[in-house]
Amino acid sequence: MTIVVRYFAAARAAAGVDEEKVQLPDGATVADAVAELRRLHPENLPRLLAAVSYLLDGIAVRDLTKPLRDGAELDVLPPFAGG
Repeated sequence: MTIVVRYFAAARAAAGVDEEKVQLPDGATVADAVAELRRLHPENLPRLLAAVSYLLDGIAVRDLTKPLRDGAELDVLPPFAGG
């Protein structure tokens, strides 16, 4: 299956791209996608991935065992400061 990963703010800088298509095996989960992102961007992204939030098709994901579907959009959102 193919998913689209979109990076925002510091995640974009760490990945070096705004978005990319990522190939995963059928039955892959969000955790599998995160592992693949670590493999694809080993220099700066792995450290940041420990602190990010994810949106799957626009909905917050807290359970990384959630299965993905072909064509899904996974957004990588770094922590935001504010107040």
